[in-house]
Amino acid sequence: MKTKYGLTEKPPHINIPLHTLSKNNTLQVPPPQPRSLHYSLSSPSSSSSLRNSRTLFSARSRTFLPRENEKNGFINLVTRYLSGEAQHVEWSKIQTPTDEVVVPYDSLAPTPDGSSELKNLLDKLVVLKLNGGLGTTMGCTGPKSVIEVRDGLTFLDLIVIQIENLNSKYGSNVPLLLMNSFNTHDDTQKIVEKYKNSNIEIHTFNQSQYPRLVVDDFLPLPSKGQTGRDGWYPPGHGDVFPSLVNSGKLDTLLSQGKEYVFVANSDNLGAVVDLKILNHLIQHKNEYCMEVTPKTLADVKGGTLISYEGRVQLLEIAQVPDEHVSEFKSIEKFKIFNTNNLWVNLKAVKRLVEADALKMEIIPNPKEADGVKVLQLETAAGAAIRFFDKAIGINVPRSRFLPVKATSDLLLVQSDLYTLQDGFVIRNQARANPENPSIELGPEFKKISNFLSRFKSIPSIVELDSLKVAGDVWFGAGVILKGKVSILAKPGVKLEIPDGAVIANKEITGPEDL
Repeated sequence: MKTKYGLTEKPPHINIPLHTLSKNNTLQVPPPQPRSLHYSLSSPSSSSSLRNSRTLFSARSRTFLPRENEKNGFINLVTRYLSGEAQHVEWSKIQTPTDEVVVPYDSLAPTPDGSSELKNLLDKLVVLKLNGGLGTTMGCTGPKSVIEVRDGLTFLDLIVIQIENLNSKYGSNVPLLLMNSFNTHDDTQKIVEKYKNSNIEIHTFNQSQYPRLVVDDFLPLPSKGQTGRDGWYPPGHGDVFPSLVNSGKLDTLLSQGKEYVFVANSDNLGAVVDLKILNHLIQHKNEYCMEVTPKTLADVKGGTLISYEGRVQLLEIAQVPDEHVSEFKSIEKFKIFNTNNLWVNLKAVKRLVEADALKMEIIPNPKEADGVKVLQLETAAGAAIRFFDKAIGINVPRSRFLPVKATSDLLLVQSDLYTLQDGFVIRNQARANPENPSIELGPEFKKISNFLSRFKSIPSIVELDSLKVAGDVWFGAGVILKGKVSILAKPGVKLEIPDGAVIANKEITGPEDL
């Protein structure tokens, strides 16, 4: 058994209190803001159990007409969850994928010679960045993609520069799609205006918006009077496929001759267009490709690709029986993990979405909203791999996985460990160690504003192995860190690292250690 309402636990027998029903046996739910929907929940069967009855959700518009397919998607997701549907993996059937299933990057054929051939390749491509997340983890408001990464440029700036350079170099027309959530849509619409004179078409669309479900009775949270944003959620990046179709963007792209979409997180600085991968997929008619990369000890919980009953499949830690979790985390048996860089054939997406065939594993995500325990039912785009024909993984270099999830990651990419060229973040070849240093920053550095104020300049870390910083620590300019460094200020002590300090393989707790 996993966590409550986890993948291996069936949901409880749920009753709907009769006093919540109106005269016509429908539950009236207040509309959300800013997207104003009105949901009603049909009366349950005589057993009063949602799980054992056919539950229908209907919606009617107050300020706009919601997409019929979006409503159906929510109904289907809830129905699948309440049926107790879960994919159980038989451990004995798991096989390690061969090189035909997870293709080594070094074995890919070189890209065609000649700019016209490369232009033809690029003209079949669309780049899609998942742009639904906020920067709240690092103390920022608005979309995470507008956080400044390096040299005053944001994630979105770098993405636009990269694609613009491709289009200019090869005379191609690679468009950029941004999948927003209701949390990021309005801000993103204003931000993309700054790129209107760029050599790139930028399109935005919203992913679905579903009501959170109250754990106690499984009613939509808006029915409890939560009419604000907290009553709603975007249902994970697995929603990218139906949202592409429902928004009309997919048909538009197909009409323009586009064949493949490269999907990646907006905060992964390593997720750049790779012509070798695109060429391989077109030549081999692979409908889906997941980029994987070798695991390190920092990635042991990441999903991995397996061969299972004749198909390639993503295995997540939540699907692993308790007695095999340590085996799953082993970097000896499961040597690769999912980067969430995905390449997908657009015609295949249309075929599978219209056939309602993408039934990815449901991820129950427990949350709390204003003291109420709620559940978000989500799906992941990587789990769709088993539904596509000729799906493969490609084992790519670690350089294609450079996410910025915290200020410790920001320290890495702002340091001399990387340089910026044409929008691409390039690793400094002066570093001999192929792995990046491990960096742990205390809560004093968690918010970007605090992080930036505590460094006069970012230290040199080309020769650093590990860094741990906690307490009231302030860095001067031109500091050089080497080997294993620990700087832990004692409580109540302000510890200032002087300008030009060189610290190598040292533990510092006070000024006397400098």
